[in-house]
Amino acid sequence: MRTTHVTFPHGQVSGRSTVVATVPADGRHGVVVAETPFHPLDHTWPDQPADRGTLDGSPVLDCVTGAARDGQVLLGSDIPVRRGDDGWAWLVVHVLDRPVPVGAEVELEADPAYRAALSAGHTGCHLAALALNGVLAGRWRKEVAPDSLGHPDFDQAAITSSRIVEHGSLDVYRLGKSLRRKGFSADGLDPVEIADQVNEVLKGWVAADAPVWVDAPGPELTARRTWNCDLPVGRATIPCGGTHVTRTGELGGVRVELSLEEAALTMRTTVGP
Repeated sequence: MRTTHVTFPHGQVSGRSTVVATVPADGRHGVVVAETPFHPLDHTWPDQPADRGTLDGSPVLDCVTGAARDGQVLLGSDIPVRRGDDGWAWLVVHVLDRPVPVGAEVELEADPAYRAALSAGHTGCHLAALALNGVLAGRWRKEVAPDSLGHPDFDQAAITSSRIVEHGSLDVYRLGKSLRRKGFSADGLDPVEIADQVNEVLKGWVAADAPVWVDAPGPELTARRTWNCDLPVGRATIPCGGTHVTRTGELGGVRVELSLEEAALTMRTTVGP
């Protein structure tokens, strides 16, 4: 079985393809096609939800990552390895409530409004993380790996979870002993003051209407894709398997709220006017 080819990195929401396999999916029918516009939930870092839509007119009830080896297909959390590990074929599995025969030509339609809302949320999430890195840069006492804009990468060093939602995101960062050992000081951190500074940066980046795009070295689900944005301060890049808008101006606005509790910093990002 071949790794599924995907078209969502370039913004596609529809397509036609051939069913190459079917697999059981919790009492429903998992359908694998050669090429799909659907973004599945990633089992390793499940930040962006699966696309909604239809396959040959039937609702796609879920869209998950599958991994096949030696005639066995595992889905979602049952996969024991990271996406892209050698020796496995990596699949986009569309879950339906009816069977579809192997070899059938099918039409695939992802919900464009839902995709657009998640894409806005994901782009806003990246911008907020970069802005937060810059605002917190003076709190590091040791050298740490920088982000693509040259700031200490607090986001990558401290993040414990990230969830993309329609027109927004929710990110949680640990501020415990391990981060202190890396050289970060949270002493006197005022989440309201930090949020105000982040929001001022974001206001300028949205107003700049900077171009946004995804580099994909190949069509495979496992291709190591990169998010790019030409911000006024330089080109920002972040490894990312999700979907995005094409310009920051499309977002209308990006604002964050920060809260601090039990050695964790939570950032809620909202996209829109």
